[in-house]
Amino acid sequence: TARLLGHEPEVETCLVEMSWGEWEGRSFPELRQVCAKELEVQRARGLDFRPTGGESPRDVQERLSPWLMALATPTLAVCHKGVIQAVYSLATGWNMIDKPAEKPRANTAHLFHVKAGVPMVERMNIPLEAE
Repeated sequence: TARLLGHEPEVETCLVEMSWGEWEGRSFPELRQVCAKELEVQRARGLDFRPTGGESPRDVQERLSPWLMALATPTLAVCHKGVIQAVYSLATGWNMIDKPAEKPRANTAHLFHVKAGVPMVERMNIPLEAE
């Protein structure tokens, strides 16, 4: 994706997707069928949602914190939805229990301004158009 956007990728390990532990590779519809009650309990925990053996969004935020603090120049980050939601939550105070003010959509770009490690939303859901 970085190359398609005209950049040479460099792997940044803190941007790896949230670990889903025992739920890794399963979709929410599948989880609703297999473990609906556990999923409901976990989703109600918001930032502390944690699949068995996995990470919480709060863990992801903590993992991202040093990287965000180190950003000094405009940076393109290509990552998955869990990381985007964690940054969006930091930027807006969204607790991940209620609906977000603006839902980060897939296959779009999101522009954040980061100052002293604190992200602020500039623009969400920027369409990506192929040439």
